[in-house]
Amino acid sequence: MPHKTFFAFILPSLIAMILFIALPIVSVVVQSLYVEHPRVLVEVQNCQPFGGCTTEVRVDTAAMAELKASAPMGQFNGLGTYFNRGHLAFSEVGAILATNSGIGDIISRIYNLPFYKALAFTLVFCFVVTPLAMTLGFAIALAVNALPKMTKGPVIFFSLLPMIITPLVGSLILYWMIQPNGIIGASLQHLFNDPTLSLRQSPALTWASLLFYGVWTNAPFSFVVFYAGLQTVPGDTLESAMIDGASRWERVRYVIIPHLMPLATFVALVQLMDNFRVFEPIVGFSAEANATSLSWMIFNDLSGDSQLFGSAGATSVLTIVGVIILLTPVLIRTWRDFNHKVV
Repeated sequence: MPHKTFFAFILPSLIAMILFIALPIVSVVVQSLYVEHPRVLVEVQNCQPFGGCTTEVRVDTAAMAELKASAPMGQFNGLGTYFNRGHLAFSEVGAILATNSGIGDIISRIYNLPFYKALAFTLVFCFVVTPLAMTLGFAIALAVNALPKMTKGPVIFFSLLPMIITPLVGSLILYWMIQPNGIIGASLQHLFNDPTLSLRQSPALTWASLLFYGVWTNAPFSFVVFYAGLQTVPGDTLESAMIDGASRWERVRYVIIPHLMPLATFVALVQLMDNFRVFEPIVGFSAEANATSLSWMIFNDLSGDSQLFGSAGATSVLTIVGVIILLTPVLIRTWRDFNHKVV
């Protein structure tokens, strides 16, 4: 294909990527370098008609409006937002490391910093939910592929229900189920004979509930991709393995899994990116006291009366950097496999 034709072919996609991906990322990076203007306070005296005056401190709205008009993006802060206590907290982490405390105490104190607490749950969610959801989806795909044709349709439909339900609605449904008067919460209280047992009171149980929800909602995507991949497995190869006496597990291990490895890499990439921005279950479960994520930090900065655009921008940039670091090993492996096949 001539270069001119190829360029004309991809030009609409390039324009869309610049408008909807590149420019928003640049704007977020720029906004992260600014912070909100400090409030201008003035003392105002209130005198009553029959004597007596009181002094109140109020925000000078006129001065604040003038500040915002002169510098609408806020006050330039450089990389200060990235290093403050709400993000990387370099000063606080350095002070903690300088105490020469035990490793457990150091980890506990660093974990209590907002950014590292959110990062810890985000990474745990990624590295626990992704492999479990892929394994469960692959197992369901194998089971459905072995079913008679008459039963495959209904089973596939029910297997896809978690994907059909809106994530926030799904998290709310599971949240109601684990309440003390819900079917899961009441069953656990009866099973352990503990009427005070609550999945929301313990950080560990809260994390377990969120991880369970993550596997439940991510497994259908893996199932769909792996089930489609199973339809492309060469039948001659499977028959040859059966003739050679290979068991079902050996056929899965030595024939099916190697054939589906490119699909597994694709599923891992998609689900790692999706799980790194975990947000809906935390809101749906009202789990902010025990579990937060990087996406929840962005939401928290942008909600409420005081919208911290600079803080939200810094967290967004750090999230993008985290996704790049997370996906780099998978991308490098994919590139090596591609070069090996080409050679």
